[in-house]
Amino acid sequence: MRTGPAEVRAALAEACRGEWGVVFGTIVRLTGDWELAEDCAQEAFTRALPAWERDGVPRRPGAWLVTAARHRALDVLRRRTTERGKLVEVAAVEAVREPPPPGDERLRLVFTCCHPALPLESRVALTLRAVGGLTTREIARAFLVSEDTVSQRILRAKRKIAAAGIPYRVPPPGARAERLDGVLAVIYLVFTEGYAPSDGSTVRDPLAEEAIRLARLVATEAPDEPEARGLLALLLLQHSRRAARLDADGSLITLERQNRSCWDRSLISEGVGLARETVASGGSYALQAAIAAQHALAPAADATDWAAIVALYDRLLTLRGNPVVALNRAVALGMRDGPQAQLDAVDALGTPKELTGHHALPAVRADALGRLGRTREAAEAYRAAKSAAPNDAIVQEFTKRLAELGPGVETDTRAGSSTGKGVSVRDLTETLGSCETA
Repeated sequence: MRTGPAEVRAALAEACRGEWGVVFGTIVRLTGDWELAEDCAQEAFTRALPAWERDGVPRRPGAWLVTAARHRALDVLRRRTTERGKLVEVAAVEAVREPPPPGDERLRLVFTCCHPALPLESRVALTLRAVGGLTTREIARAFLVSEDTVSQRILRAKRKIAAAGIPYRVPPPGARAERLDGVLAVIYLVFTEGYAPSDGSTVRDPLAEEAIRLARLVATEAPDEPEARGLLALLLLQHSRRAARLDADGSLITLERQNRSCWDRSLISEGVGLARETVASGGSYALQAAIAAQHALAPAADATDWAAIVALYDRLLTLRGNPVVALNRAVALGMRDGPQAQLDAVDALGTPKELTGHHALPAVRADALGRLGRTREAAEAYRAAKSAAPNDAIVQEFTKRLAELGPGVETDTRAGSSTGKGVSVRDLTETLGSCETA
């Protein structure tokens, strides 16, 4: 069936997003040559445009693209037949007439790109390029680095895979659970850089959405892994608030002040459903998704079920006893039991090395002090948080908090003065590099 140029381009763009990983992965599986796979995948998509404009969009675009890439690989390998061993590769490629199910190919590719032997930055870049089909320019723009930097990261990753003999496969059952943690960590890092960029720059929705697409892929293709579904739930619930997180000037709007009517209800519905399915597994992402679901389900900030959130943090703290989890639990405890409970929990933490010099610790302490009416101490803590803030958006938030303490904060210690608001560490800082909080 013939279609117009606009329809063909739209179909090709959709195929690129949905099928790139299958096309690329098929050639990697057949030849073991990542550079050849890149060239053949690009060639297939380039040839598709005039062919589809002439003959119409095929009923199975992915199969068409895989066939075109495989033919291209055969042509290249035949020209290399003077090289030792290449005839074996040609025979292997010619023997395969139908690719395996797309999910198998994508899952192999994800696990290989996220292999722990590769540096983290290379894992991220290679995953976005090989699985997501993002161009080098798109990845560079997303992470605010040069195209040459991204190219070098991808090149080094490919060379490491070849030199170390990293197998192109889904790990065997005994190693799969451990390796899955690394895959999910890469996906969450990609999401975080889109949702809350580490440099404090403008939110980059396309990068967050690509992370959600990768999380959905892994959750779909590994249905027996509740943590994969837990991560997807967490990302959906966090991303559901994207339209309410910044004001017209680009300043951060913390969770308790967001206009909840702007939250994406379709993402919330899906995320809450997944969170309910996975919370019993007790995995880290599943528990964090359950916390995010409690926020999403509350019609207003003061209607949040803080008792349920504290209970979930208790479970998470048992599973991952790190200071970031404990600090977020202190916030929830303060909302359930009052600011003195929050202050006691923060003071009990001391100054762990993971939070030394970080703005979150004095910010949470300042919030408790302000709600207790200890405004001078609160101001000092907010100034400490402000001096450690990593970007202008966080500085502006602390400036606003200081102003809310009222005039004369240098000397005013009148009891009863209060900001009247709790503070969510995640939504105040957005830069903890952790998904411990909603």
